[in-house]
Amino acid sequence: MYLYRSNVNFEKVMYLLGYDIGSSSVKASLVDADTGMCIASDFAPKREMEIIAVKAGWAEQDPERWWENLQAATQSVLAQSGIDGSEIKAIGISYQMHGLVVVDKERNVLRPAIIWCDSRAVPYGERAFRTLGETFCLEHLLNSPGNFTASKLAWIKENEPAVFEKIDKIMLPGDYIAMRLTGEVRTTVSGLSEGIFWDFKNECLSKELLACYGLDESLIAKTVPTFGLQGAVHAQAARLLGLSAGTPVTYRAGDQPNNALSLNVFNPGEIASTAGTSGVVYGINGTVNYDPLSRVNTFAHVNHKKGQTRLGVLLCINGTGILNSWIKRNVAPDDISYSDMNLLASQVEIGCDGVSIVPFGNGAERILQNRETGASIHGLNYNRHDRYHLMRAAQEGIVFSFKYGMEIMENMGIDIRTIKAGHANMFLSPIFRDTLAGVTEAVIELYDTDGSVGAARGAGIGAGIYKSTEEAFASLKKIQVIEPESKNIPAYKEAYARWKGIVENMMK
Repeated sequence: MYLYRSNVNFEKVMYLLGYDIGSSSVKASLVDADTGMCIASDFAPKREMEIIAVKAGWAEQDPERWWENLQAATQSVLAQSGIDGSEIKAIGISYQMHGLVVVDKERNVLRPAIIWCDSRAVPYGERAFRTLGETFCLEHLLNSPGNFTASKLAWIKENEPAVFEKIDKIMLPGDYIAMRLTGEVRTTVSGLSEGIFWDFKNECLSKELLACYGLDESLIAKTVPTFGLQGAVHAQAARLLGLSAGTPVTYRAGDQPNNALSLNVFNPGEIASTAGTSGVVYGINGTVNYDPLSRVNTFAHVNHKKGQTRLGVLLCINGTGILNSWIKRNVAPDDISYSDMNLLASQVEIGCDGVSIVPFGNGAERILQNRETGASIHGLNYNRHDRYHLMRAAQEGIVFSFKYGMEIMENMGIDIRTIKAGHANMFLSPIFRDTLAGVTEAVIELYDTDGSVGAARGAGIGAGIYKSTEEAFASLKKIQVIEPESKNIPAYKEAYARWKGIVENMMK
């Protein structure tokens, strides 16, 4: 919970409301449109939302819980700030990507949402990849259909035909929240691309993919721009939330494109990163391109439009902070903090005296062509190495997995010179930051922002309150800049070369 008040006359201030619909919680933030400052923020529930796993590999959530938690978070930020809902001039939505919500003609949800980490649709995506042909999929969809939204819908069609027959429209999680706010079912090109419904070559809905899965085009909602009027809050939602009827919804995007927006990442060569339980590097490409092995995913970025190619190339590493937390629980001294663990690990030289850790112990990794190799320790010598070597090697191994994926992105034409990130999670660690700067030779910039604040700024752009992205992010606070230290670059690169050789041998 966060609250800020200043001496301004609030009767003359415009506010922007941003939502971030995650799988753990729903966060809301109120932003002063003039200063760009977050004046109130909260999330619900205080314990993580339930993920329903009826079978191994399944992951579902009840969309009604998202809506209930959004109400709680909204009421909290209004109470904290003391402002009237009529002072909110625009609403933006960020949401967990790749989910599937299905509704009937009365807009009733027909079954729990199949969310991003559900893997049941993998065989359907693989079958479509073979049927449509790898060349077609990569040239038109820029991805394999994989385990994305379209493949999840194909699973429902085959396994739950009674449900499928009742479907009037399908939605992504953010589309569902927008529907609850406005009463209108709409989506965006960015959203369609993350569901692997969008044909980038012909700039339209992919009729070939729909035909392959036996899906009717009428199931897909009409598109609205990512920035711009997407609907207005209707009277019933306004009463529940404490907002004014008619408040415009003017922005929506998936969580990773929105994280990039939050960090003012819009143009080719700019990079955004996160490093929580899993890690993401998201780079902007100015040309239509793809990885031939589909080890990274490409979606329409928030500012992609006809005549202006802006594609978000998404690298995801499952084994990131989860490895560091495993080390803390099982290797580090008892009851130690992460900060103290970093201090102990910093006593070890770069390269950890030959110890390398491969961090891929959290399921199949996309950059390894969906292989599940597990995590592993290499070069351990019982006479030379101790727990501190393992503590440092874990962080270096996480960074090296980022570098390994970033080389794929560079081969797609993305020139990585600056990496922007929020001041959170693994980016709080000096070892992690210095290793990433050293092995990539990129400058790292850390900012004070999050997804819900970014969604609020996006709403300001969409409503025309901000005339440009430069104006919208003029107040974005840069906390720290980490420059690569030239004297250490050779040591980082030597350690990475050793690590990369281990991974390449594993892939043979």
